[in-house]
Amino acid sequence: MNRSDQRRRVLFMAGSMLGGGSERQTLLFLRHLDRDHFEPHLYLTYRRGELLSQLPDDVRVHSLEDLPPPRSLYFPGRIWRHQIAALKQLLIRESIEVIYDRTFHMTLIAGPAARSLAIPRVSTIVSPPDQMLPMMESRFLRLKRLQLARAYRQSARVIAVSTQAAQSAERYYRLLQGSTEVIPNPVDLAGLRSAAKLHAPPPRDDRLTLVCVGRMSEEKGHRDLLDALELTESQWPPSVAPAQVWLIGDGPLRGELEARWHSRSHLHQVAFLGAVMNPEPAIAAADALVLPSRFEGMPNAVLEAMALETPVIATRAGGTSELQRETPTAFWAEPSQPPTLAEAILRFVSSPVEAKAHVEAAAAMIARYHDASQTTRQIERLLAGLDWRR
Repeated sequence: MNRSDQRRRVLFMAGSMLGGGSERQTLLFLRHLDRDHFEPHLYLTYRRGELLSQLPDDVRVHSLEDLPPPRSLYFPGRIWRHQIAALKQLLIRESIEVIYDRTFHMTLIAGPAARSLAIPRVSTIVSPPDQMLPMMESRFLRLKRLQLARAYRQSARVIAVSTQAAQSAERYYRLLQGSTEVIPNPVDLAGLRSAAKLHAPPPRDDRLTLVCVGRMSEEKGHRDLLDALELTESQWPPSVAPAQVWLIGDGPLRGELEARWHSRSHLHQVAFLGAVMNPEPAIAAADALVLPSRFEGMPNAVLEAMALETPVIATRAGGTSELQRETPTAFWAEPSQPPTLAEAILRFVSSPVEAKAHVEAAAAMIARYHDASQTTRQIERLLAGLDWRR
């Protein structure tokens, strides 16, 4: 390198900054990255999303949308090849020395582009791929699985946000057993608490208030939550007023879910609040957060609820169950089993002392294992330890 600035140029990659879990984690890393040793760049497929305004000023943002679209006739894989070529141009132009590709969409592009330039990569598995990839990629699934397996094998380091995601990746992509390092998702405790105070929560009354935060897609289990709420009605304690439930998020199932719930009368009230840029105040104001997911990597909503000392009712989906160590931290249910979720909700309603104990154990666990600064240092250790060859 001939630059006077000897900081290592690292390119973080995300599809957009629309506010999903991986985008929020990328934002956290960009905020906490040590500027004495790293110069941060961000590559986006689409230059959009509410989180763009929250990026640190020194992060250089690059996007595929900055380039003209491909002009050749359509053929299978044309867009993918265009993305690879565009990324290669960016890597050369900006003298990128190491890449952090998060989510399989980014790995599909980063793998071939970095390989041709001998630029090392740290790749992150954010969900169990044996469940996520078939759900997201209906076309050319076998080919994409093979391409991803090759890309992960050629990564300098592969990390996963949970043990279950790591084990799934090693089986699905036939990676060496034990080759995937687990670095759990972090939370910014100070930033989270500040955000919870900065914005107003949805209006609420004295009724028990539950909040569910997540994209309304199949894997997030919203149908199971509505089923569970219906099942609680016949057993709801007469001394407790019916619950109000805030559903925060948007997605392909929202219309169906709303139509279903409002098609008949219910004991509980469910409010579909849509996408919310800052869900922290709602999580802090609710009596409990409910996560009905069918599978997960490491859910940010649960991490944030535990950090904000809001009780959690959750399914043991993927890495979610790893958010309990020696001491109980949540009221647990089984994925895709609404009766067990109904039981967990009823246990929470009738067990305030147990809920308080869960909150205390969860807050201590978050502070010890999921601090953003601590996790960023782990990522920096990997990025700094990779040799750069051009």
